[in-house]
Amino acid sequence: MTRTAAREIAIQLCFAAASADQEPGELADRFFDPAYYESLSAEQENFRELPDEQQMAYIRRLTGLVWEKRGEIDELIERYARGWRIERISRTALAVLRCAVCEILYMEDIPNAAAINEAVELCKGYDEPDTVAFVNGVLGGIVRGELGEETEQAAPTAEDAPAQE
Repeated sequence: MTRTAAREIAIQLCFAAASADQEPGELADRFFDPAYYESLSAEQENFRELPDEQQMAYIRRLTGLVWEKRGEIDELIERYARGWRIERISRTALAVLRCAVCEILYMEDIPNAAAINEAVELCKGYDEPDTVAFVNGVLGGIVRGELGEETEQAAPTAEDAPAQE
């Protein structure tokens, strides 16, 4: 399993935890039960193999930090979303944003550019191009505004661009 697949699983767990208002560790215990996890393999390629020890540690660390720091994370997202309240952001985009912001602020072993690029790529699988651009902009703004770093945001592709009239 790749880091990208582990990150996507973490995003899915964060989405589920927020939806159920339940601590992600409890959800992960049930989620990674071998019988349940195997049943998911028909639905999604990421579930064809259980995460190894290192990947599981990453997933649990990321989901735990997102849960613990979600108030701070949400405040930053709302500040850099310019006019968007948390409630208006799609739940999938919010899960992606929360995980990426957590990696940027609290996980020093994850390069900021990697966190942004992975978030943008994963978001493409769940949301519309305008939402993907929104996620990219919010994350770039947080890195520049909070950390004072210039970032190489994910380069927009033709599918990211809004439709021209």
